[in-house]
Amino acid sequence: MSNPYGQRWRKARREHLRAHPLCIFCQQQGHTTPATVVDHITPHRGDMKLFWNRRNWQSLCETCHNAAKQALERSGHFRGSDLAGQPLDPGHHWNAA
Repeated sequence: MSNPYGQRWRKARREHLRAHPLCIFCQQQGHTTPATVVDHITPHRGDMKLFWNRRNWQSLCETCHNAAKQALERSGHFRGSDLAGQPLDPGHHWNAA
């Protein structure tokens, strides 16, 4: 597989961050943080169709990408809570209807 992170990706990344400039993980916790990373919601693992699927992209700050997103991928659970103290993980038992 060739490296997909070339000029085409840099342009797509710039456009995505321009349209979605804030970190969505921080926003869920009531913070306003500029996003610097375009993250693949579902890891593409070399699948170029998934890599270029813009519905699979989200804007994150570097801290959330390197910590919260990695923890989510390892555990399958999103850590943290919103300003009201509700867990952000939709699967948390406190969020059961």
